Amino acid sequence: MPEQLWLPGLEAPPTPTDGLFFAVFPDSNTAASIAKLAQQLCAETRARSKPLVAGRLHITLLHLGNFAGGLPGPRVDAAMQAAASIAMDPFSVEFDTVVSFATKRRPGPLVLSGGDGVAGLCALHDALEGALQNAGFGDRSNAAVPFTPHVTLAYGMPWTAARPAESLCWNVREFALMHSLLGRTRHIALARWPLSGAGS
Repeated sequence: MPEQLWLPGLEAPPTPTDGLFFAVFPDSNTAASIAKLAQQLCAETRARSKPLVAGRLHITLLHLGNFAGGLPGPRVDAAMQAAASIAMDPFSVEFDTVVSFATKRRPGPLVLSGGDGVAGLCALHDALEGALQNAGFGDRSNAAVPFTPHVTLAYGMPWTAARPAESLCWNVREFALMHSLLGRTRHIALARWPLSGAGS
């Protein structure tokens, strides 16, 4: 059998090991309530998927990329510079609908979403987007994807029609820059910024 030739530039790209994203977290009481709802929904569908535990529940504000071999320092620095420039007051959020991100043929995430109650998250997302551009963060492949605020309850769930849920609310007082250890179900907070308003 002839030896296979490997040409430069045709090798498989390295597997990403580290992710970077901005996130908002529910307070501990709300996180416990959301986790309980996730357990109930998984039990109802009899899916093999496990609900996310309270400590992993979050809202991804902006995903800044996945990288191989660690996080690039300049990108982390630019993200921190952008975050430090944000001046917003604390705001409340409300999630009141269970929505499937699956298709009828393929399982996918089951999430909590909201209507007007997520307007503050949209405003924070837009502010961070503009601040990243000003900080010279660079192009992001998913920058054109519409922002849909949600809390993931479980992955690998079968498709189901959207349905109302008991309202879950909390006050957002800070946001964080997170380092995701891909494939290891672990997130590390690199820094947190309080929402203290433009006049503070």
